[in-house]
Amino acid sequence: MATKLDFLVVPTYNTLTLGIADASIYVGVPASPSIEISVPGFSKVNLPFVPNDFNIFNSASLGLSDPGVNNPIPDGVYYLKYSIAPSFENYVEKSIIRVEQLQERFDAAFMQLDMMECDLAIKTQSKVELNSIYFFIQGAVAAANNCAVDTANKLYAQASKMLTNFTRGDCGCSGNNYITNFY
Repeated sequence: MATKLDFLVVPTYNTLTLGIADASIYVGVPASPSIEISVPGFSKVNLPFVPNDFNIFNSASLGLSDPGVNNPIPDGVYYLKYSIAPSFENYVEKSIIRVEQLQERFDAAFMQLDMMECDLAIKTQSKVELNSIYFFIQGAVAAANNCAVDTANKLYAQASKMLTNFTRGDCGCSGNNYITNFY
C-alpha cells in the first residue's frame, strides 16, 4: 500500500478559524508535512501540518495579522495544497470557498425573522427570500468544491447583495410573491 494524501476542510462555525483535518493514509512516518494556503487577496503561505490531526489556523498563523492578534479570516476562494517530503511530488490540492462571514450575516437575518411583527404573507415572503439567499450560498460552496471559481465568486456576490438588501428591508417583501405562488 502506498501513502495516499487527503484532507478535509472542517467547518469551525467561526470567522476567526480555518480547520483542516488530515484524512491521509500513510505508510511510515511522513517527512516534513506542510500545507500551502492561498488566502484570497493575500500571498500564499506554507505552514507546518500535523499529520493524523485536526489543524486549526487563524489570521496570525496565516500571516494576515500580527502574532497574538486574531482577526476574522476573509471569505472567498482558497487554494490548499498538502504535501510531504522528500520530493514534495506526493501532494493533494483542493479549492474551497469560505463563507463564514456571509453565513454569520445570514444567521443574524434569519434570527430577525422570528422577531418580525408582520402578517403571514410578508413573513412567508421573508422566508422565501432567505431560502433563495441560502441557495446561492450553497451554490457558491458547490462551485468552489468543483473548481468553478468564477461561478463560486458570482454566486457568493449575489448572495451577499441579496442579504444586504434583505437586512436593509429592501428585499421586496410585499407578500406578493407568496400570494401569487403559494396562496
